[in-house]
Amino acid sequence: MNRTGLFIALGLALVTALLFGIHPELDLKLAALFYDATSKSFPLKLNTLAAIARDGAMWIAWALAAPAILALLAKLVRPDRPLLISGRAMVFLLVTLILSAGVLTNLTFKSYWGRPRPVVVTQFNGPDQFVAWWDPRGSCGRNCSFFSGEGATAFWTYAPAALAPPAWRPLAYAAATLFGVTTSVLRMAFGGHFFTDVAAAGLVTFIVVWLAYAFIYRWPSTRLSDQGIEAALMRLGWPGYCRRQRLRGKETGPSPTA
Repeated sequence: MNRTGLFIALGLALVTALLFGIHPELDLKLAALFYDATSKSFPLKLNTLAAIARDGAMWIAWALAAPAILALLAKLVRPDRPLLISGRAMVFLLVTLILSAGVLTNLTFKSYWGRPRPVVVTQFNGPDQFVAWWDPRGSCGRNCSFFSGEGATAFWTYAPAALAPPAWRPLAYAAATLFGVTTSVLRMAFGGHFFTDVAAAGLVTFIVVWLAYAFIYRWPSTRLSDQGIEAALMRLGWPGYCRRQRLRGKETGPSPTA
């Protein structure tokens, strides 16, 4: 998560946005690589192994997020006990996942950016008109093509990669990149997304992870501490814990310090 990585991501975002903005037909040409004109469909979407690989990719991503989710729930249920993992790691993983794969995709762009998916545009035997990545005026009403939620979830694995031991971190970043690219190619092969949909997912997610890492770990003015996060969660969960204990006829005493 150094500045070189950020500059590369911003440079790729600029080049991709300009190239596919000026020549939007490139999206159609790349999507056509996976389209079978004879059957008038994207054959791989009917392939059982490909479907298993798609579902498996999401299970892998959520398995990497599971320790942070379980640690948060356990702390809220039993605030008197220490966090199961580092507080900063928990916040970093959850915040980046929520922002990249939730807020910026499903709650923002995919709900209001009406770009139809490849499988439903006229060039691939569908009813809707193709629109470039920058045009939100497509005919899609909800769960639209730009940008890819599954792509963002797959590329979110940059976050756990950033927490790997320094000696293993380059390999972890390479694995996260390969995982994100493979998942994104599958989405394109199914006719679910154009190239710019998955490219935006990867680049936006990387930038979110980079900024969150800098905010939580690097920048002195915003840097968080494990102790501060644990204390905040204890204050949040303590009233509910006390009520549950009183219902069971037990006393909790004063709130312990974190």
